This record gives sequence, structure tokens and C-alpha cells, in this order.
Amino acid sequence: MRANPYATDLDQNAANHQPLSPLSFLERTAAVYPDRIAWIHGRTQASYRDFYRRCRQLASALSKRGIGLGDTVAVMATNIPPHLEAHYGVPMTGGVLNAINIRLDAATVAFILEHGEAKILLVDKEFAPVVGDAIGRMANPPTIIDIDDPLGPDNALIGEKDYEALLDEGDPDFAWSWPEDEWQAISLNYTSGTTGNPKGVVYHHRGAFLNAVSNAMSWGLPQQPVYLWTLPMFHCNGWCFPWTVTAYAGTHVCLRRVEAAPIFQALADHGVTHFCGAPIVLNMLANAPDDVKIKLDRPISVMTAGAAPPAAVIKGMEAMGFGVTHVYGLTETYGPAVVCAWHAEWDALPEADRAAKTVRQGVRYPMLEALDVMDPETMTPVPRDGATMGEVMFRGNVVMKGYLKNPKASGDAFAGGWFHSGDLAVMHADGYIELKDRSKDIIISGGENISTIEVEDTLYRHPAVLEAAVVAKPHEKWGETPCAVVTLKPDAGTVTEQDIIDFCRENLAHFKCPTVVLFDDLPKTSTGKIQKYVLRERIQGA
Repeated sequence: MRANPYATDLDQNAANHQPLSPLSFLERTAAVYPDRIAWIHGRTQASYRDFYRRCRQLASALSKRGIGLGDTVAVMATNIPPHLEAHYGVPMTGGVLNAINIRLDAATVAFILEHGEAKILLVDKEFAPVVGDAIGRMANPPTIIDIDDPLGPDNALIGEKDYEALLDEGDPDFAWSWPEDEWQAISLNYTSGTTGNPKGVVYHHRGAFLNAVSNAMSWGLPQQPVYLWTLPMFHCNGWCFPWTVTAYAGTHVCLRRVEAAPIFQALADHGVTHFCGAPIVLNMLANAPDDVKIKLDRPISVMTAGAAPPAAVIKGMEAMGFGVTHVYGLTETYGPAVVCAWHAEWDALPEADRAAKTVRQGVRYPMLEALDVMDPETMTPVPRDGATMGEVMFRGNVVMKGYLKNPKASGDAFAGGWFHSGDLAVMHADGYIELKDRSKDIIISGGENISTIEVEDTLYRHPAVLEAAVVAKPHEKWGETPCAVVTLKPDAGTVTEQDIIDFCRENLAHFKCPTVVLFDDLPKTSTGKIQKYVLRERIQGA
């Protein structure tokens, strides 16, 4: 057999091979665009020269305190500059960043800090009370560094010193550590833990680099965008956008509060071009009071993910002049890894057909190697008929390393050589997937599968409905039937349970219609996802 000539004397070396890492984005942008504004926070801002300097100071200070390869540094903060800087300063030491959900209770925070073995915790003073409670539950709590943000509440500080004093310990010319291996962990993100303790999802440098680039490619991101931080940075590391925006020399506009008024004000004040958010954020903006909304003088691009956005929400955003890109992913896939890639010819479709295209989750990101909808028992793809449900499966470099200290959960998630999402979907003839439900949320009534997403999409089309969620309610005859929990718009007037049921019966097969409608506020996670398990418990208790 002839020897392969390309396998001889063509080895990797320092000149032609280097591990991929998103840390390179900041180094390059600071060198090429040092005077470009990197971040804005209230009345303060920093250039990329200063941003890079501050990140190196943070890395240096952490290194002097013993943080190195494999050490965890946690942060619990809103979308403020120190949180952004931690996405670079921590991995520059070889350490691993653990961004913690700001809405968690003290017991869960304590579990995360202990399970992730955090040595240092940077804490926004807004969350000092819950962190104080959390560390009081721990045998070996981490060192606490306060983030004394001037725009935050006037809470007591609980740490050894504040963040700016920590930076003063560091060298602005610190020679930070490039990862020796791109498989090296860069961050740790915990799942919601709705059925027990949360699981720690581990990302590597290669995946973070690739998904950051994939974001830009899938969104058509221009050079030097102005990006508003409405999406929590703790959620999948802000879907990797701390790295994406920096790679494109963009400006990060920080935002402490995800509320309609400050969002619209930031859009007007800073020339924002892009932002991300869950459908609940888009719904909030579409239904904001007229005196809060602004008239757009330029196109603004919005990326949304989470639960499938109702067509009515997308239509409302587009009516205000926002261009909506629909993506899908999980914590285990670095955030978005699927995009509803748009075809120009769809613009000419009738409104109903166009909406049906818009709400599909879509096709794989450029840096995701494989995406399919499969029977989880046989591991065979379902027919591309838009009707047969299966489980969404992922494979590729933008799938997590695994779950920290949980080999069984990792093994189950990777069974058969694919990552099992737990999401149920159909595959259309054109290769676009469409979510139908979480496997735990599907309603089986009299042997018929009912997609809660389909029922919710119908509810959102009712002119009086602001928010809606559908869960199963036990039924003596059918086993279970749909129960709708609805929040009405402030100006809805009198709307009855029967009004909602009748509307559904006009637009859905009758077996899919809610048999009970409750009017209430919907419990949500900090990323805007509706907590259906809370609703199920509430309904079961009732």
C-alpha cells in the first residue's frame, strides 16, 4: 500500500497549530481597535485598550491568589462590566468561570459553590443577602469579592474587598495563559435543577470559540455592532455573546434591569443594533405602553430562543420594525446551535404560511456537525413528514464536555453517540426541525398526543392574552387534558374562561382544547422561561 505523502514530515508545531480559544478575540480587537468603545454602563465606558487592561489585571490578581489550571471562580452579578470582564480574566489564568443564576435561593447557591469547588466568588452587592445566607451553610466557603456597582442597590458589602481593589492588585501587562489544550474547560454552567440538584455543564475553549463564531455567521453580524445586554450573561455564558461581540469589535451596552422602559431608552441613547432575549422579553416589548415605546429610525436585529416564540409575538415585534431571528439550543450546546435560516422567497408567502416558517427552530448552526430528530429507543431518524415526533439529537464540537462529577448523567446524555436533548420535535421535508414539546410536557389525552406549544400558540392569538402556558390536568375519563394558565393584557376588559375555550375550539381540533382555564401570573425563570413544573404542582394541588 502506498504511503500517504501528506502524513509524513507535516506535523503540528508552534508555527502552524494553536488551540482555539475565544480569548484570542479580545487580544486581537484590543490591538486593532484600541480606541473603539468596548462597553458602556450608565455614564461610564471603556475602550478596548482599557477593557483588555482590566481583564489582564483581573487575571493577574487571581493568579496571585493561587487561581490556576482547573480552579473555579464564580460570579453572581447582573449584566455589568465586571461580569463581562470575568469571561476573559478568569480563563486567562487557566481557571474556569462559573456564572451563577441571580434568582437562585441560598441553598441552591451553596450547592453550586460546593459542587463546583469555587475558590473565589465575585458578587454584585444586590445579591449580598442571598450569598451571605449561602456561605453560612458551607463548611469551606470561597473568598468573597464585592462588586460595588454604583448603579446597584445600597446593600451592605460582605466581602474581603471590592472588585476595583482586587484589580489594583493585578499587573495590567500580565502575560496570561493560553490553554495548552482546546479541550480544556473554560466555564461551568448549572442547569435549572427542577427535578433535583442542578447539573454542572462544562464547556471547553474550542466549543466556546466555535459557537461564538457560529453566532455571528448565523445572524449575519456586521463589524462593530452595538449590542444591548438584555440576555443574562449567566445563561449559557450569555449564549457565548461576550466572546462574539468582542470578536467583531462591538460595543457591549450593559443593563442591570430587563424592563421595557430602560430597554427602549438604551436603544435610543446608544444606537443599539442587536440584542437577544427569550420570547417573554419580546412579548414585554411588543405589549409595552405607547408612552414607553420609541419609533425606530433604523433596523434593529433581535435573536430569540427558549420556548418556541408564538407567531403573534414575532408579528408584533416585526410590526414595530424589529427583525427577529429564531434560534434554539440548550445549556448543553453552548446556547443556540440551531437557527431558522431564512429564505428570501418566504417573504412572498401569505401571512399564515410565513408565520408557520418563522416559528420553526430550523437547521444546524454552521459549527454544529449534525442535527436530527430520532426515535430515542431505536436511534433511527423519524420520517421527514412534519408529523412524526421524535427526540432532537445533537452531535459535534459545540456539545458540552459533559456534566461535572456526574458520569452516569453524562453517559445517559451521550447514549448512542448523540446528545439527547429531551425535546420532542418533527422533521420537515426541507430538513427544518420544529419543536412540539419537552418530553415531560407532552399531554396524552385518550391516547392522543397534544403539543402544549401548539395550544399556547393559539392562545397567544387571542387579542386579550398577554401570556399563556398549557400543562396537563388529571382527568378521570381521558387520563389528562390540557389546562391553560393565562395572563390577560391590562386593557383586556372582561374575559371569561368560556371565552378562551370557545376561541380555542374555533382554531384547534376539539380534543386539543383546554378544558380548564385559570387566570394568573406565570412563574418564570430568570431567563424568562415559564416554569411549567410549578404550574403542574399548583394544578395537582388544586
